[in-house]
Amino acid sequence: MTDMPDTEDPFADAPVPERDENTADIFGDNAPVSAPVDKNAAYTVLARKYRPRSFDDLIGQEAMVRTLSNAFATGRIAHAFMLTGVRGVGKTTTARLLARALNYESDTVKGPSVDLTVFGAHCQAIIEGRHIDVLELDAASRTGVDAMRELLESVRYAPVEARYKVYVIDEVHMLSTGAFNALLKTLEEPPPHAKFIFATTEIRKVPVTILSRCQRFDLRRVEPETLTPHLEKICRLEGASIEPDAIALIARAAEGSVRDSLSLLDQALVQAEAGQSVSAETVRDMLGLADRSATLSLFENIISGQIQEALLAFRTLYGFGADPSQIMGDLLEYCHATSVAKVLGAEATRLPKEPASRVTALGAQLSAGTLSRLWTLLLKAFEEVRRAPDPAAATEMALVRICYAADLPGPETLLKRLEAGENLLGGGGGSSGGGGGGGSGPRAALRTHAAVLPQIQLNSFEDVLALIGEKRDIGLRVDVERYVRLVSFQRGAITYEPAPHAPIDLARKLSARLKEWTGERWLIATEGGGGAETVRERDERERAEILEAARKDPFVSAFLAAFPKTELRVNNKPAPVLAADAAPPEDTDEKDND
Repeated sequence: MTDMPDTEDPFADAPVPERDENTADIFGDNAPVSAPVDKNAAYTVLARKYRPRSFDDLIGQEAMVRTLSNAFATGRIAHAFMLTGVRGVGKTTTARLLARALNYESDTVKGPSVDLTVFGAHCQAIIEGRHIDVLELDAASRTGVDAMRELLESVRYAPVEARYKVYVIDEVHMLSTGAFNALLKTLEEPPPHAKFIFATTEIRKVPVTILSRCQRFDLRRVEPETLTPHLEKICRLEGASIEPDAIALIARAAEGSVRDSLSLLDQALVQAEAGQSVSAETVRDMLGLADRSATLSLFENIISGQIQEALLAFRTLYGFGADPSQIMGDLLEYCHATSVAKVLGAEATRLPKEPASRVTALGAQLSAGTLSRLWTLLLKAFEEVRRAPDPAAATEMALVRICYAADLPGPETLLKRLEAGENLLGGGGGSSGGGGGGGSGPRAALRTHAAVLPQIQLNSFEDVLALIGEKRDIGLRVDVERYVRLVSFQRGAITYEPAPHAPIDLARKLSARLKEWTGERWLIATEGGGGAETVRERDERERAEILEAARKDPFVSAFLAAFPKTELRVNNKPAPVLAADAAPPEDTDEKDND
């Protein structure tokens, strides 16, 4: 379902049969395994081999097909069509299908039809580019007014064989001003036997006088969830073995272009030896992508303000060949996914299950203001990395800046402190100098302010969770809530049973963080059994109990019976409180936590 490259004449090849009788229907449900490939035969790339032959074969363009079907059914067929969209979504392919549909004729059908599953009288000739009444012009190579006038000279003559004389002009935005002016008069008063089909990737370069006389169709990018099963089907027909995660990587890298996805799939299928499966790691290396799990861990380090861990994580990724600008792009994607998960939930992120759950946990802990500022910082860093003579060094400096900013309160928090009469500079007077040394500035002010606060007392495991949340160590908090089954708690000592799949360094990491934050040494030990529920297990159990009780309520039962598709959801997790005399938490939907 892809366009041909601009420099290639798609109709210049020798005639090929519509379907190879020895090859399965590419969109059939009960397709047999394809025949072995003849190594001596000329290879046809997947983008050409699996080009759609009917409107039913188009994927991701259901709205356009529905509109055309209704127009053909009612006889309200426009005289000019404008197809626009990014590369590879099927503009040229759709133009040729539309040319066949306009001139479709069979023993039973005598009018235009979008049902092209059975070949009509003119279909084969149109596909092979030899039909006398279907003319195709590549505007990228014939931009002048003379070429347009020559083409329009034939418009006044009636078709020789078919119902309509169809003019397909690809990359129409490349036409000169004179060529557009020559075309305009014909579009204003077209003869009834002439139809025009235009295709372009640059719709803004087409004059509005031309656009206003065309029926416009914006071909949408094909989303990864639509593209993935399409690629899986092609792999089955090719008899190729490839991991699902590898196909997902290709679908994401194609950026909505079916042609690009098939070209990448073609490249991926030759990465493995005969009889072996193409792994996701192989495709990741082929595409030059970083390990997305490691990049997500880097994102968590940034949010937590862990400069050392962030730099080490980046250098590890860079050492494996990841491009710095690609890493920054992935960080931007995770920031966007975290914001989407905060508002719409994990399903709206379009990420695999495991990273989707991680960014959802991040979104639950961060305010919208924090995510917005983080997006701005990452976007600025992305542009710096692209322009820098040393992208790796620029990335490291950007990470240092972003991690530093992660520890700073937002402007709304500082404003509240000022309104409360707090002295943010912590020492008063002008004797401290003008902020030129390393001990002044916002971070020093926050340290001075924190020094006058009473020392935090961790009297329970809930206080530990609240402290982790206050320090915004999101990765540690997620691990503690998911994997720690508490056995005993004492000040300075925690014993727990690790849940399945718990990180092996969780005890060491928790001990180091608590010592850093409290100034006291903490002994963290693990036992093989006897632990209570994890925080996540307790929340899920309580949520299930609340849902069950709600379903038994007569009013809720009647409501669910009346609206069977209604989904009940429960948010039973209260905001953590650090101590009895602690200030109430700020609104995390609008402001940062201090």
